[in-house]
Amino acid sequence: MSEWTPTSWREHPITHQPEYPDAAALESASAELASLPPLVTSWEVENLKSQLAEAARGERFLLQGGDCAEQFNACTPEALTNKLKILLQMSLVLVHGTRRRVIRVGRFAGQYAKPRSSMTEERDGRSLPSYFGDNVNAAEFEDAARRPDPRRLVNGYERAALTLNFIRSLVGGGFADLHHPEFWNLGFVRHSPRATEYQQMVQRIGESVRFMESLTGIAAGDLSRVDFFTSHEGLLIPYESALTRQVPRRKGWYNLSTHFPWIGMRTAAIDHAHIQFFRGIRNPLGVKIGPGLNGGELPSFIEQLMDVLHPDDEPGRLTLIHRYGADQVQEHLPKLIEAVQATGRTVLFVSDPMHGNTVKTDSGVKTRRFDDILRELELAIEIHAANDSRLGGVHFELTGENVTECTGGARGLSDKDLGDDYKSLVDPRLNYEQALEMALLVSEKLGR
Repeated sequence: MSEWTPTSWREHPITHQPEYPDAAALESASAELASLPPLVTSWEVENLKSQLAEAARGERFLLQGGDCAEQFNACTPEALTNKLKILLQMSLVLVHGTRRRVIRVGRFAGQYAKPRSSMTEERDGRSLPSYFGDNVNAAEFEDAARRPDPRRLVNGYERAALTLNFIRSLVGGGFADLHHPEFWNLGFVRHSPRATEYQQMVQRIGESVRFMESLTGIAAGDLSRVDFFTSHEGLLIPYESALTRQVPRRKGWYNLSTHFPWIGMRTAAIDHAHIQFFRGIRNPLGVKIGPGLNGGELPSFIEQLMDVLHPDDEPGRLTLIHRYGADQVQEHLPKLIEAVQATGRTVLFVSDPMHGNTVKTDSGVKTRRFDDILRELELAIEIHAANDSRLGGVHFELTGENVTECTGGARGLSDKDLGDDYKSLVDPRLNYEQALEMALLVSEKLGR
């Protein structure tokens, strides 16, 4: 580790990076980012790590959720407030059902880049660079818009700073006060088929808080605010390394662009730049694990992954986010659990039931079916329990808006409804009603 620096990743192969036409402009943007203040602090990072360690021991539960890919033009008070509200509501449901404290981690303040299966996109005989997210280029299918622009890294930093500032102000000002969870309702909660169930639960929680305060004569002051942490996929290594710093009175390096970066399945090769960069930082790390690792590959990969990212078995350091799909989770998840147990290391297992369940309609629109998402989650809970393990969290792509991108749910959205309000530029998200319903159903399953 003494040989590691924030730029030593340059010595390793790297994939799924945009091809910047101006290398000097990329270096200039990286240097500017390196001179700017960090977005998060090392003590926040360490606080999250300690909470994730508790989740691995079964004392907490991780709720991680947000947009597939944030957009610069969605950095508005309304959109950010709605994201905060739905995560608060889901966490309240999970606390009530599991009787465990919930760690709230948003996919925001940095989720502006996405890996793509192809570097280029073709339409009507024209080929342009794929849309890699607003941190890289724009979605419009035009030459200038699709050209990767390093200045967007600085723009993304600025949007992330604005997002964090607004969310911290809301949380610090009592927006997340458990004395008044009814204030978190989004405008269309009353239309949800499970609204009555949620409202009754909110009423019971409020009555419990007031009863305990009356009984003890002590105000439950800690319930006036909750912790919120940020996460994003650490795809663009020039951005991540520019915001990696040493801090006073702490050993090592911290990636201060976010509290909880994760490594995607496409960039998780052991000897490649992403793993080699993230091995050197003190943050808790997530790694996505999918069905691409089969047979004898999986135990070897997990052993190497532990040796590189989790050598000291530090509590809270490593989270494995499995994403197999409802039809493959029974085949692959037991093998993953067995491979991890064979190393003797402790990790936090989290289910991402979104990515393995993406399908296309007959007209070519990407969607996900509510029942598939729920089935993978329910199976994951059962498989962990049957293999002397535990599911310690869930990872959703969701929004606080009433979009129509995933089908199913209590209101029964179908393929023909997707055109009503489909906004995502990359992957489909659960809308507000579907996300809240999912939390209620998963909470019931975990409680049982």
